[in-house]
Amino acid sequence: MNPFSQLHELPRQLRHPAVRDLAWTLLSAPLLQHADWPQRHPLSASTWAQAPGLLADWLRQQEHDSGALEQWLARTHHRRLGLYYEQLWQFALHAAPGVELLAANLAIREEGRTLGELDVVIRDAEGDHHLELAIKLYLGPAQSDGAACANWLGPGRHDCLGRKLDHLRLQQLPLSSSPQALAALSNWQAQQVQAELWLGGYLFYPWPGHCDSPRGAHPQHLRGVWLTRQAWPAFTQQQGGRWLLLPRSAWLAPARASQAECWSLIELNQWLTQLEPQAAPVLLARLEVDDNGDWQEVQRLFLVADTWSQEPAAELEATTDA
Repeated sequence: MNPFSQLHELPRQLRHPAVRDLAWTLLSAPLLQHADWPQRHPLSASTWAQAPGLLADWLRQQEHDSGALEQWLARTHHRRLGLYYEQLWQFALHAAPGVELLAANLAIREEGRTLGELDVVIRDAEGDHHLELAIKLYLGPAQSDGAACANWLGPGRHDCLGRKLDHLRLQQLPLSSSPQALAALSNWQAQQVQAELWLGGYLFYPWPGHCDSPRGAHPQHLRGVWLTRQAWPAFTQQQGGRWLLLPRSAWLAPARASQAECWSLIELNQWLTQLEPQAAPVLLARLEVDDNGDWQEVQRLFLVADTWSQEPAAELEATTDA
């Protein structure tokens, strides 16, 4: 499913934050192996897919000179995680040999009313494709069926994996076959457009305890843990390393930092004492030093309020979701 699985360690070797995010976006495993709608890596018919080393060289070139990527990202001031993820894909699709990016965020309208948007429309050796691209972080249930996608919630609890998949299946993906979309796509002589999805992100498992992976999860999906403030002291007794608070802009690639940027556990605990008991979930990374003296992420976790799993969705802050 991912033609670049042998490059999965490359993001950790890069230092520029946006280039690391770009590499992570292109190389990380999807959340799902099986879904109700076809999944397709956007670069699966590119020249890079036939020679992954060429993609690795291109990413290292971006690390050497990140100006083009920085200019691309500076075109918009929106910093929603999903839009950032789409921007990274669009940058790569513009550069990918063997792929033509026909349209991005193509609005489909009828009589002045917007019906929706097509994330990207591409043309490659396998035809024309409408791809929906999404980045999601979901927390698994502590006391209910983990196999049920409906029980995997976003940190703000207003989103769930089951609802996202339903929205993709029932609304976003069928849109490209509508008469209004076909009329818009005729500008590129697009015919028999294939609608597919690519869903990246992380799944967070409860600690302590256990829950099954959601039905259809990819065996190599990226994972972390989530725990309550009450469980935090017991959790940290088992952990070494240093810590980093991850702002939304750093939710993609594994963190890399200098020692000066990291917190000791004492410093982190002091910061946590200032948080309100019902504060929104925070995303933390635990880091360990590598052979070059840099601190690399080895684990990530959501720390949530003690009542997080009991609160109704409408009463929780929703802005932490992707």
